[in-house]
Amino acid sequence: MEKELVLVTGGSGFIGAHCILALLSGGYRVRTTVRSLTREAEVRAMLQAGGVEAGDRLSFAVADLTQDKGWAEAVAGCDFVLHVASPFPLATPKHEDELIVPAREGALRVLKAARDAGVKRVVLTSSFAAVGYGQPTDKPFTEENWTDTTKPVSAYVKSKALAERAAWDFLAREGGKLELAVVNPVGVFGPVLGPDFSTSVEIVRRLLAGQVPGLPNIAFGVVDVRDVADLHLKAMTDPAARGQRFLAIAGDLVTMQEAAILLKTKLGFVADRVPTRTIPDWILKVVGLFDKSVAQIAMELGKRKRASNDKARRLLGWKPRTNEESLLATAESLIKLGLVGDPKSQSR
Repeated sequence: MEKELVLVTGGSGFIGAHCILALLSGGYRVRTTVRSLTREAEVRAMLQAGGVEAGDRLSFAVADLTQDKGWAEAVAGCDFVLHVASPFPLATPKHEDELIVPAREGALRVLKAARDAGVKRVVLTSSFAAVGYGQPTDKPFTEENWTDTTKPVSAYVKSKALAERAAWDFLAREGGKLELAVVNPVGVFGPVLGPDFSTSVEIVRRLLAGQVPGLPNIAFGVVDVRDVADLHLKAMTDPAARGQRFLAIAGDLVTMQEAAILLKTKLGFVADRVPTRTIPDWILKVVGLFDKSVAQIAMELGKRKRASNDKARRLLGWKPRTNEESLLATAESLIKLGLVGDPKSQSR
């Protein structure tokens, strides 16, 4: 018997492509949304890089988060939806609504279309950004925590928190029989399939390319993109995931210096350009007065936002890879694809 049909929004993105890989490997049929059918060849090439020839088990639908058009057709006949697509520009937008509106309205468009089409469950890709900002950092964050959007937080953080809130509110108010589960990843690393990758991966690329003069005193959570995809599938099918959110983090935090030393120690001469000295906090704070991207980093100096993966392990039997394996897989794939000298990035 043929397995169910799953819609993955944003299949050309880093997480989206890995979700398609996991679904196809699990025997599902997949439809994915792209903003233009010109992306089809690129998506198929990424899947090939991941070791899967999709063939006719994968189809494409044109839909945009900012427009109603196309979503009814995209979800028609689908049993499940993984809503992965979300705007994530490199530069800070001139106005926060450039991020907030498409993230929130896009999530609602997908949920409404899914409800109307009789989809069983939507899994929404949210973020740790919706969990751990604008509040004290002394205890590990859990799924009970919510980012306080009334405090000074970045436009991206605010967009993820407001979009997820809107999704839960919609489900409670007018979701009907539709079920919802949410995955909240920290920094997503792991094997890159092409030039469209996460902002987290860009950190590793810049370290390898020698584009970072020194290391800021920041620490971040790590999760492998393959484990994020696995958690999406578990959240899609496990009855225990209904109405739940799940933090996706492998374990302890990694400092920038620890990540740099790992790359230098394990990769040899290809990591020659990776810096290992730290930049004093005061220098970054001064530069941040003139450079918005540095200002974002300066806001996180010295903070340690620990988080617990206990819920995903306990309820869904999720077993993530180690930080070291994820970071090294990131670096090795960037080198293999010749992307270290290429400043392209993006998507999530």
